[in-house]
Amino acid sequence: MAYGQLYEETGAPFKGRKREKLVSFLSDSGLDYDDTVDYSVMLCEDDGTPAAAGSLSGKVIKCIAVAESHRGENLTARVISLITDEAVRRGITHLFLYTKPENIAQFSGVSFYPVLRTKDVLFMENKKGGIDEFVENLKAETAEKFPEFQAAKRTGAIVANCNPFTLGHRYLMEKAAAECDILHVFVVSENAGIFTDEERFAMVKSGVSDLENVIVHRSGDYMVSKAVFPTYFLKDKSKAGDIGCELDLKIFGEYFASGLGINARFVGTEPYSEVTAAYNSAMKEMLPAYGVKVTEITRMADPSGKAVSASRVRELLAEGRKEEALSLVPDVTKTVIEEKF
Repeated sequence: MAYGQLYEETGAPFKGRKREKLVSFLSDSGLDYDDTVDYSVMLCEDDGTPAAAGSLSGKVIKCIAVAESHRGENLTARVISLITDEAVRRGITHLFLYTKPENIAQFSGVSFYPVLRTKDVLFMENKKGGIDEFVENLKAETAEKFPEFQAAKRTGAIVANCNPFTLGHRYLMEKAAAECDILHVFVVSENAGIFTDEERFAMVKSGVSDLENVIVHRSGDYMVSKAVFPTYFLKDKSKAGDIGCELDLKIFGEYFASGLGINARFVGTEPYSEVTAAYNSAMKEMLPAYGVKVTEITRMADPSGKAVSASRVRELLAEGRKEEALSLVPDVTKTVIEEKF
């Protein structure tokens, strides 16, 4: 399909020489190719030279670039339109993008709206007030179970993948619930592991159903995870974890904690993962500014003294040691594991 003097190339995703051409074009624009993309489009000159490009990864638009010689031709809008059309064909209407803060005007001009910005990254969505609407839905969901939730003195939160839900997760949630009037448990909404988001959400909801002051939510699209946070526009990739962490915690503080009256967040101690341990430290540094006290709870240990973790369960399953894995999870998770393995 032609656009004036430019023609369109698409791929789901690009492979071979087309992929090499896209990678080279992005590099010339100071960007890296993101291996998670599942659809890309390029607008090219007659000789095949790329003039503009962009990609889609799930709900996230990535790798938007326009050649310097074609700036001012509104090609960003054309690329975004093509990607949006493909997303709609896939049943996706709510889209997100992460970019440099200085690009706010460029993407505001194609109907993307800021969710939050830090000095390093700008997070945007194509639905005006989308995050506000999401928080309002959480408030309505909470009010249905706890009509007087806004009057609670101590409202806590736990954010977890629960991939899968383990006895360690149950222990953490039970301990946290004992310290709160209301405890919000957010199950991260991403399909990035053995267990789907629906399976994980169902396991957690069933696994804490006896804790009367606990309410379980899907995190939706606003609790940043390593699966969706892109790094293609960051020059120093070593800072990606810190940048994503800062964005995640600011969104939690400014929207979730504020909207739901959350003043406590609970995490398990992290003896194994340096990344998770650093995240816990960042929580302690940043969340008090939003009136949120962070409490670390010593992780539950198995008979050998090792902390019970979802990663350990996955390792055991991968090694074919299902019985050992089953010893680390509650009955609701055992049922799911028996069905899948």
